[in-house]
Amino acid sequence: MRILWVKSGPLFPLNTGGRRRTHAMLREISKDHDVTYLAMLPEGQSLVDGENDADYAREKIWIPNCEPAKKSPAFFRALIENFLFSTRPYTLDRYRNSSLANKIAELDASGQFDQIVCDFLTPAINIDCRSLQTPAILFQHNIEAQIWKRLANETRNPLVRIYFRDQFRRMQEAERRLSQEFDGIITVSDEDANFCRNEYGLTNVLGAVPTGVDTEFFSPPSPRRPEKGLIGFLGSMDWLPNIDCVEYFVREIFPQIQQSQPGARFRIIGRDPVPAVRELAKRNSAVEVTGTVDDVRPHLDDCEVLVVPLRSGGGTRIKIFEAMAQGVPVVSTTIGAEGLPVIDGETILISDDSVNFADLTIQILSSEELGRNISTEARAVVLQNNTWGNVAEQFHFLLANLNQDRTVNHRGFVSRSFQSNSRKAAG
Repeated sequence: MRILWVKSGPLFPLNTGGRRRTHAMLREISKDHDVTYLAMLPEGQSLVDGENDADYAREKIWIPNCEPAKKSPAFFRALIENFLFSTRPYTLDRYRNSSLANKIAELDASGQFDQIVCDFLTPAINIDCRSLQTPAILFQHNIEAQIWKRLANETRNPLVRIYFRDQFRRMQEAERRLSQEFDGIITVSDEDANFCRNEYGLTNVLGAVPTGVDTEFFSPPSPRRPEKGLIGFLGSMDWLPNIDCVEYFVREIFPQIQQSQPGARFRIIGRDPVPAVRELAKRNSAVEVTGTVDDVRPHLDDCEVLVVPLRSGGGTRIKIFEAMAQGVPVVSTTIGAEGLPVIDGETILISDDSVNFADLTIQILSSEELGRNISTEARAVVLQNNTWGNVAEQFHFLLANLNQDRTVNHRGFVSRSFQSNSRKAAG
């Protein structure tokens, strides 16, 4: 297959779950298919060394994009202008790019591609699906509106809550409308697929592909010798759901753990921690903030347990599978483990109550046998079901079967993929 893969930006450095998922899948897909990667590159930003030569795509095309730096005057001006004069959420408006839209239209008209894949919702604002000749698929890593709704429900600041609710309303409408225009939707979990069908009324949901993990790169040392009492959290620390959850953990859960385990420590592992996250370490000497690290594996090896106390967010948490593959037991909220094929009490421990969450974490810290049993079972599950080869195979299966058994698509006219296949057969 000849695939045009459209994304909002570069993949390197591989410092977010979404980037790692896309990179791993594309490496597998590119072994058997011809991938062209089309993405925006912020003006003034250089590509990380090695990205242009990386093997995740045969060809890479970069479109300049004027994107204000976070918390700069231009950033806040764009936020205000969006709030006052636009009906779309800012996280979509910021990625509007006429040059990218024109390039997509040009490549589509060339007839050289069998599929267009829009990776995440953000680039979709530049794709006019109604005029495309090539079948177009939206790969939804998250249900974006759900993230804003959960953030609004959890924030304490009333002004921030008003803003988040407004962004939720805008995103819900935009996400539903944009999703309807694609020939197919692929999600990262059955829960997200059902949400698209039931809440958005979408009839173009092809199915879900699970999260994967590189089980050779992530592998536990033998023997595993974690630091006594060390609790870890792994994630990008400039992402609002992660910021909320570590603040919640330090405020509501960690003090209970410290009462039972006076030597307990909490290590926040992840890139670009905002000042509010760094402040947590200043207020409590048992809290450590690493900032960006070259390799998360040594930090995971140090931890007796990884906690994922998420209260908002969406999609699936690749960091949980990475911890499981690395042999680290995990305690999570329901939202944290959402969409993952995990079993509470066997491959993970789950609680949404702060007292019980603390108790489960204490149980892991107090029982080497419990932690070993959970981590051993968890690694066996990801080895069997969640290698990137298996995930990419499922993704390709959904692409290859798009509209193969029907001539009229969800928008009510003859499907473009059927027309294309008919032309090939006639030729």
